[in-house]
Amino acid sequence: MIEQIALTLGRCLLGLYFLLPGLSKIAGYAGTLAYMELHNVPLSNLLLPVTIVLQVGGGLALLLGYRIRETALLLAGLTIAINIGMHDFWNTYPEVSSDRETQNFVKNLAIFAGLLVLCSVHSLPQFRISRA
Repeated sequence: MIEQIALTLGRCLLGLYFLLPGLSKIAGYAGTLAYMELHNVPLSNLLLPVTIVLQVGGGLALLLGYRIRETALLLAGLTIAINIGMHDFWNTYPEVSSDRETQNFVKNLAIFAGLLVLCSVHSLPQFRISRA
């Protein structure tokens, strides 16, 4: 029972971690795009909408327990891509703290690890809306 509760709670918290920033990127679209351009992310105009869809859709899928393994792997890949492109603490940018980027980089590695664990324990019973 404790595994079921812990796994469900962890999955839902990871879902919120992606859903809320995805929604905030919609509200702060111009600022997020400018930040991506500051970090020299190629194709920012294309990648930002894709990121929003993946974060909102993936966050909702984790919250609902829909296709957990696939969603966790997709979000793990997104997290690593964001880490390399946006939290590149080894580069310097005007008005960007390398300490903050280092902290975000390490935090995202922990999120990445959590997603890997989540996709590896897919067979444990969880509370979810869909059994797909």
